[in-house]
Amino acid sequence: QVQLVESGGGLVQPGGSLRLACAVSGFTFSSNTMYWYRQPPGQEREWVALISSASSIPSYANSVEGRFTISRDNSKKTMYLQMNSLKPEDTAVYYCNVQIGGYFYWGQGTQVTVSS
Repeated sequence: QVQLVESGGGLVQPGGSLRLACAVSGFTFSSNTMYWYRQPPGQEREWVALISSASSIPSYANSVEGRFTISRDNSKKTMYLQMNSLKPEDTAVYYCNVQIGGYFYWGQGTQVTVSS
């Protein structure tokens, strides 16, 4: 079955960096566009970034453009999110996502807290 496992979250000071990872199994990773979403406390889940399958073209939400970098390693079936210049408003649970056959699959999420 499809499994997505996020890791790499934690507590970081404003201006700091973190790298999240999403390890997957149960589907052909290289053939699917992958997504990062986040859910800030008390708010709706929102899209953060995506990376296409074949050519690994990235796209970002305006709020993270220029600070976050999404990437993938198809040989390791893993997607990454490098987060730099973190701000308190980046505090959220971060989820990786894949959409297969119209169904949205989610990992369990990893908490990112940006605070001094």
